[in-house]
Amino acid sequence: MTQLALRIVLADDERMVRTALRAILSAEPDLEVAGEATTGAEAVSVVRELRPDVVLMDVRMPEIDGIRATEQIVGTLEHPPRIVVVTTFENDSYVYDALRAGAAGFLLKRADADTLVQAVRLVARTDSLLFPSAVRALAAEHARRTAPSAPWVSKLTGRERDVLRHMADGLTNAEIARRLDVGPATVKSHVAAVLAKTGARDRTQAVIAAYEAGFLNAR
Repeated sequence: MTQLALRIVLADDERMVRTALRAILSAEPDLEVAGEATTGAEAVSVVRELRPDVVLMDVRMPEIDGIRATEQIVGTLEHPPRIVVVTTFENDSYVYDALRAGAAGFLLKRADADTLVQAVRLVARTDSLLFPSAVRALAAEHARRTAPSAPWVSKLTGRERDVLRHMADGLTNAEIARRLDVGPATVKSHVAAVLAKTGARDRTQAVIAAYEAGFLNAR
């Protein structure tokens, strides 16, 4: 059976950036650029209309920025797309705020074509964390401004703690299952419990919550 192409929306106020991204992505048979947006407000509207699988979101845009646009998309759609922040600086506090708002990960604008393509496929089709080392570094740096006070930490079982640590390392459910010598269904259940207890929408938000609570800071 032929795999349906992933539908992507590009949100960036610079035409040259959108043109470059479109050229790279459209060259792949399993990727389709479904639409573009030049402002944060337009990004929200386009995503609501087209319901893409992935959004490549610039952080700084007119009207509303990528952070607010991400919040609105994630907060108002029942099945929101995966949002990847495209940024110039990886340690930007705006990027961290976008991840906290619901973005699944971030990508540097200087990334090469192969990295861009693989990032889109990864966030849409796997349960792995996008660029886990970069997310961990960003979270560890910016979470220091948040005072640890999370009652959910004490509610985690020992196995759920192990699973959360492996999630932060970017392991997929299948990889965690092999590491812990349990079945994939068991890991899936533990991941669901971790997300519920942390109040996270996905793995990225769970990892950020873990750093902000001090759970991962001593690693």
